[in-house]
Amino acid sequence: MFAALGRLCFRHRRLVLLFWTGLLVAGFAFGSQVFGRLEPQRAAPVFESVRGANLLDEHSPTGGRVTGLLDGPPVAQVRGPAVAAVADLRAIPGVHQVRSAWDADGLTSIDGRAGLIVVDLVNDLSSAQNTETVDRVADRLHAISAPGLTVLAGGGSLVNREVNQQVAEDTARGEMIAIPAALVVMVLVFGGFLAAGVPVLGALCSIAGALLTLYGFSALGNLDPNIVPVTTVLSLGLSLDYALLYVSRYKEERQDHGVEAAIERAAATAGRAIGYSAVIVGVSLAGLFVFQSPFYHAIGAAGVSVVGVAVLASLTLTPALLGVLGNRIGPQRSASDEGRFARLARAVQRRPVATVGVVSLVLVLSALPFLGVRFSNGGADLLPTSFESRQVADLTRDRFPGGDASPIQLVARSTQAELQGYLGTLRGFARVGPARQLAPGVATAEVFPVGNGRDDRADDAVTWLRAHRPGFELYVAGRGAGLMDFRNEMAERLPWAILVVALGTFVMLFLLTGSVLVPIKALLMNTLSLGAAFGAIVLIFQDGFLADLLGFTPTGTLETWVPVLVFMFAFGLSMDYEVFLLARIKEFHDAGLPNDRAVAVGLQRSGKIITSAALVMVVVFGGFAAGRMLGIKEMGLALAIAIAVDATLVRCLLVPATMTLLGRWNWWAPGPLRRLHDRFGLREERRAEPAVPVG
Repeated sequence: MFAALGRLCFRHRRLVLLFWTGLLVAGFAFGSQVFGRLEPQRAAPVFESVRGANLLDEHSPTGGRVTGLLDGPPVAQVRGPAVAAVADLRAIPGVHQVRSAWDADGLTSIDGRAGLIVVDLVNDLSSAQNTETVDRVADRLHAISAPGLTVLAGGGSLVNREVNQQVAEDTARGEMIAIPAALVVMVLVFGGFLAAGVPVLGALCSIAGALLTLYGFSALGNLDPNIVPVTTVLSLGLSLDYALLYVSRYKEERQDHGVEAAIERAAATAGRAIGYSAVIVGVSLAGLFVFQSPFYHAIGAAGVSVVGVAVLASLTLTPALLGVLGNRIGPQRSASDEGRFARLARAVQRRPVATVGVVSLVLVLSALPFLGVRFSNGGADLLPTSFESRQVADLTRDRFPGGDASPIQLVARSTQAELQGYLGTLRGFARVGPARQLAPGVATAEVFPVGNGRDDRADDAVTWLRAHRPGFELYVAGRGAGLMDFRNEMAERLPWAILVVALGTFVMLFLLTGSVLVPIKALLMNTLSLGAAFGAIVLIFQDGFLADLLGFTPTGTLETWVPVLVFMFAFGLSMDYEVFLLARIKEFHDAGLPNDRAVAVGLQRSGKIITSAALVMVVVFGGFAAGRMLGIKEMGLALAIAIAVDATLVRCLLVPATMTLLGRWNWWAPGPLRRLHDRFGLREERRAEPAVPVG
C-alpha cells in the first residue's frame, strides 16, 4: 500500500504539488484568522463548580469586567478626575455598573495611595459590542490624568484579549525560531540545501493545514487559546520528523536505484514506519477523550486532525517533491554497519545489566520532584509581568485588603433570605456573604476561607460546604472549587486514559514486531523518560530553578492541564523513535541476523536519524518554550526534555541493553498471538539484505 502511494505521488507529482500549494495559500490566508476566535473554555457541566458558574452566568446581569487601577498620589487627591471618569464610564453603552474607591468600600489600597474603578459590562453583549465597549472603557480609564498618577487597565476582559494576542505572538515566534533552526539541522544531516528543504516545505504546508483545521473547529465552538500553539507545535514537529525519515531512507535507496524505484522503496519502508507512528500518536491523543472537559476533547480532536495533516504531507508531498528534484538530490555515502552507534550498542551489550540499572536509577531519581507537585488554574499570572492586566492583578493581590483571597462562590436556587439564613450557620470562615438575589429563585453569595483561597484550607472549606448543604439546591463554585473538581477529574480519569493509550500502543507495536515483550518493555521505558521530564518541570517552574535564565516569574504551581497533555503528547512522540528503531532492528532480524547483531546494525542504521529527528523536535519545542505564556512555556520545555531523554538514554542505551538481556525472547509471543500476527501483522514490503557479520 505504501509503495503504491509513493509511486502514485511520484507519477502525479505536479497535481500533488498544486494541491498542497492551494492548501498552503488557504491555510495562511484563512487559517490565521483563528487567533481572533479564541476564548477560554470552561470545564464539563458534570462538575458542580461549572453548573454553579453556568447558573450564575445565566442570571447575572453582568458579564465581563474591566478594572482600572489608579496608583501614586493619595486617593483623596485624585477624587476630581476619578469621579468625572466614573460618570463618563457609566454613560458608555454596554456598561452595567461602575464601582470605585470614591463611592464604595474595599477598593482603596491598604496604604491609601491606590484606588480601583471596577466596570462591569452587560451580560449579553455580542463579540463585536464587547470589543467596542472594552476599548472605550480602557481608553477612558487611561485618559484619567493627575500629577504623579499612573493608570493601569486590567480585569477579565482585558486578560482574555492579552492572552489571545500573546498566544498569536508566541506561535509566530516559535515558528520563526523552529523552522530556520530545523533547516540548519537538516542541512547538517543531509549535507545540502535541496534535501534539507524538502522537510521544511512539508512543515510549512503542514502548519497551513493545521491552521485551516483549527479554523474549521472554531466555527463549531469556542477554542481555548492554548489549543492553537499546542497543536501547531505538534504539527510542525511531526511533519519535520516524518519527512526527515522519508528523505533519509530515499537517499539510502538511491545508492542502488533510480529516482522512482528509490521513492517506491522509501515509501514501502520509511512510509510504513511513518504510518505506524502516526497511528500511535493518534491513539495517544485519543486518550484525551476519556476526560470529561471540553478543553481536552477539543485538543484531542484538533490534535488527531493535525496528525492526519502531517502524515498526509509526509506520505504525499515528500515523494512529489523528491520526484520534481530528481537527480539533484543524490545518494548518501554508502551505509556502513560499523560506526559510533554500532560501537555504542556493542559497549552496552557487554554490560547490559549495569546499563539498565544505572540509567533506570538516574531516571527514577529525576522523577522524584514530581511527588511534590502543586497545581493551579492560571489567569492573569500566566502573562508576563510586563503586561498591564498582569500588573493590575498583582497589585490588587498585594496591596488591597483581601486582594490575595479567592472566594468560594455559592449559587443557590432559593430566595436571598433563605441563603442568608444558611450563611448565618457557617463558622470558621474569614468572611461570609452577604447574599444577593440575582433573579426570582436564584441567589448568590461569596464565602472567603481562611488563607488565600488556593491552599489546602480552601479545599477543606469546599469539601465541608458540599458535605453540609441546606435544604435547598446549592452549588459550591468559584476558582478554588473549580480547581478541586479539575484535580478530581484527573485522579478519576487519568488511569483510564493511560490504559487506553497503553493498550493502543501495545497493539500497534505487536502488529509491527509480532512480539509481546517488546511492546511491554517500550511502555515501561517511556514511563521512565516521562517521569524525568515531569520532575524537571516541577524543579524549574514550580520551584523556580533557572527562572531568571528562562525569563519567567514562578507561581509556585504548575498549570493543571500541562502534565496531562505532556503525557499524551510525549508518549506518542517518543514512540516515534521506538518505531523507527524497532522497524530497522526487525528488518535485519527478519533478514537472518542474530538478535544482538540485528540490534547493533539497526541502531547504527537508525541512530543518526533518531538523534537528528529528536534534535529537530527539541528545537521545535524549544522555540515554543521561548514564548512568554507560562503554560505554553511549561509544556514546550517538558516536551523538549522528554524527547531529549528518550532519544539518548532510552533509545541508545536502554533499548540495546534490554534487547540484549531478552535475547531470542524479544520476538516471543504465545502461539495464538503469533498466528494472529502471521495473519494480520504488517510487514516490510521488501526484505533487507543481511548485513555482513563482523568478527
